[in-house]
This record gives sequence, structure tokens and C-alpha cells, in this order.
Amino acid sequence: MVVHSARSPGRALHMVRRRLGTRLPIDVLTTHYPDRRGQVLLNVDLESATHEALSREAVALGQRPQDVLGRRVRAAVARDTRERARGLEDQLKSMLAHYTAEEVLTSVARCLCGRSHGCTSPAL
Repeated sequence: MVVHSARSPGRALHMVRRRLGTRLPIDVLTTHYPDRRGQVLLNVDLESATHEALSREAVALGQRPQDVLGRRVRAAVARDTRERARGLEDQLKSMLAHYTAEEVLTSVARCLCGRSHGCTSPAL
């Protein structure tokens, strides 16, 4: 984690990349806290071919490259969220084929009440 003072979160990310980019292999920098619009900012180092393709798409859509990239990132996060939810549902269906709903809920409650959100042994 790096703390850097700047006039804006975006400017801070840019300055951190300039200072650390020559010392560390950094692909993505992100703000830790959301900005005034509630968004976490990313500073992504793209290969030139990727940047050019993104710029061409942005021009074709009449948008800024960062807006096109942001839309793609949000779509990927949404897709991952849906896939994770679907995977969890599949695992639950499999468990419910072998255990009662009460057993599954009891086990989930036991896991959630553990100190580090890990499952704990049942009390004997």
C-alpha cells in the first residue's frame, strides 16, 4: 500500500505510477477508498497494441478510452459475479441432495460465526 498526497485520487495514482513504475513491475494501481462519485479508481498500464485497439473502439463509439475500458471492466466483474453465484447454487444443490436444508443451514451458521469466517468444529 502506498499513500501519496495529490489534488485528486486520479492524480495520486498517476504520480505513484511515475515514481514506482521504474522500480516495480506494476500493471494496475487502484485507490483504496471510493472517490466522490462512489467509484474506486484504477490506473491500468496497457500494452501499446491494446491501448490502440481501445482508442479505436472509443473513437468509433464517440467515447473516451477510459470509459470504454471502465465499461469492459464492469461487464467482466458482473459476469464473474454471476458465474460465482451460479457455481455456489450448483454446489448447494449438490449438498442438498446429500444433506437436509437444516443441516446445511446449521453448518453455514457455524462457519459464519467462527472468528475468521472459517468453519469451526461443532461443540461437543
